[in-house]
Amino acid sequence: MKSTFFFCLLLICCSSFQLVIPSQTGTYDVVVYGGTPGGVVAAVAAAREGARVLLIEPTKHLGGLNTSGIGTSESEHMIEETYSGLPLEFYERLGKAYGKNGPTFYFESHVAEKVFNDLVQEAKVKVVYEAFVKSVTKKGTAIQSISLTNGTNVAGKVFIDATYEGDLMARAKVSHTHGRESREQYGESLAGVRFIDTPIEAAPYDDSGKLLPGFVERTTLTEGKASDRVMNYNFRLMMSTNANRRPFPKPAAYKPERYILLTRLLKNHPETQLKDIIDLYSWTYPKGKFETNNKQKAVISLGHFGGNVDYPEADYARRDAIYQDHKAWTLGLMYYLANDPAVPEALRIETASYGLSADEFTDNENFPYYLYVREARRMIGAYVQTQKDILEERTKPDAICLASHWIDSHHVQRVAVSKTQFVNEGRIWEPITQPYEVSYRAITPKGSECTNLLVPVCVSASHVGFCSLRVESTWMQLGNSAGIAAALAVKQKKAVQAVNYNELKSLLEKKGVILSINHQVWNGTRDGTK
Repeated sequence: MKSTFFFCLLLICCSSFQLVIPSQTGTYDVVVYGGTPGGVVAAVAAAREGARVLLIEPTKHLGGLNTSGIGTSESEHMIEETYSGLPLEFYERLGKAYGKNGPTFYFESHVAEKVFNDLVQEAKVKVVYEAFVKSVTKKGTAIQSISLTNGTNVAGKVFIDATYEGDLMARAKVSHTHGRESREQYGESLAGVRFIDTPIEAAPYDDSGKLLPGFVERTTLTEGKASDRVMNYNFRLMMSTNANRRPFPKPAAYKPERYILLTRLLKNHPETQLKDIIDLYSWTYPKGKFETNNKQKAVISLGHFGGNVDYPEADYARRDAIYQDHKAWTLGLMYYLANDPAVPEALRIETASYGLSADEFTDNENFPYYLYVREARRMIGAYVQTQKDILEERTKPDAICLASHWIDSHHVQRVAVSKTQFVNEGRIWEPITQPYEVSYRAITPKGSECTNLLVPVCVSASHVGFCSLRVESTWMQLGNSAGIAAALAVKQKKAVQAVNYNELKSLLEKKGVILSINHQVWNGTRDGTK
């Protein structure tokens, strides 16, 4: 088996074998931890401002989820006109790669990776792969250096944490949280535990009356109250019906009993089709190629409920176990559908007509590098963006970009409501018809905690606020502004909180970043059901 993301991590952490040893570490102007789309853009933006930049990526590949199966800018639920600056350039480069005169907002993972690599190489950003942050050395409120799991130390003047998990932020002792606040904490009507979906007719108990794995009892939850659980995770498989597809492999940890809900469903509904179980997106991909996602209202799907409960604060070894468990769940589900005799023949034949796309993730057995971590930690920074900042108080005196995605929380947990029914809990799907401004303070820690760190991905927001910000296109906008702000802080020799905002605003506008909701008239409404 070829190494996966977390398998590589275990080699790094648990043995003396060093996969990557940078030729020199030195002191960098800006150190970006995390080669997610937001991290790549942050690194390139800082380098274009003349900063000496190091980008550290824990896997072998740049691009995060945009190179691990998410092939959309989410423009179907955003206002495209808010894309600006370097992120817009990224989509324009994608368009050029597909022979278009203009941006494209739907793309294949391997194409996105090439564009990210080109941007980094052109900007002369140094990249270190397969290394995780181990510890942070601070002097007062400033990070001096970070120690990596490959045995090296990296010093920097300003640091940017662009990971989905916020590990650099956490090791720098910056305040953070995870899960959902109560409705009362920030006065958010969409906050807390949410029972809004219709119960699903499927028994959440086994034949002996024991609650099935991944379920919780209704009596443990109260509507509107806080919960430390986060949205469910899943892999975004790239699938194909073409002749060169790779058949779904049988995972070593295959356990068909994990899919008992599906067995019961298919017994009662033999007419079930694959589209009833997982979401298949064709976007503008080549014929026969599909992006997949967890289907929100399915009895069972790609989302592995209960499998990520301790992920946000877990150590690397535990995260590896969670990654592998989600992988086994995912491949096991597809293998079950294509092979198990309990599956109706028509559905087995339909599923077997698909396989893993042969032209994606070619060094990882065509399996995505990244698990779709929809949310993990969130910083509690100088300003916390909440529901009111999206729907009511949409302007900010220190705006660094616009955001416009709907408030979107996938389900958090599966709740048994009777012996024969369960409900998926936690969904938010709130339309937005106008953009809103994001405060610079939402990516800066409190000055008393850290003065040379910016956090554009695990941004300072409530769960509800985060549910609008948590898409790659917006994280790229935040990363672009973070990179420019970091370079400016180095030039001004100031704490990130003390950067002259007027100068930052001027730089952002020169780079084509749209900062104000009054930039132009936003017409029309957005609707959709995905």
